[in-house]
Amino acid sequence: MTSIVQTQTTSFKKELYQGIHDLTTDILKIALYTANADLNEDTTVYTTTAEITGTGYVLGGKTLTGTTISSSGYTAFVDFDNVEWNPGVFTARCALIYNSSKANRSIAVLDFGSDKTSTATFTIVMPVNDANSALIRSSN
Repeated sequence: MTSIVQTQTTSFKKELYQGIHDLTTDILKIALYTANADLNEDTTVYTTTAEITGTGYVLGGKTLTGTTISSSGYTAFVDFDNVEWNPGVFTARCALIYNSSKANRSIAVLDFGSDKTSTATFTIVMPVNDANSALIRSSN
């Protein structure tokens, strides 16, 4: 049975304490997947299983740019620039953010809530970069 759960992966949380990831210098990527993907808190690495295909999409996804690390109160958070595939003619259900600099280790799973189909340009709009909304955040 497959499961798609939006979350920071458990391995990523552990690896932060081990000093494996440096989100300011490592190459972080985002890959897109179909509804048949099995991506959740137990995902440890990028996989091509159930990765989408389509016009404008290359296996492995795109490199994330504009990484900004901030904090407010007891919460630290990370932001990226929006990601765009143009052309982007395909259907995606979820995404995996992973660290291609560190053996393709997983960071976070994004659940789109349903299949998203594009016939021209596919854009992932990153949420507001604050302690309550940022995609990747950690608090006490």
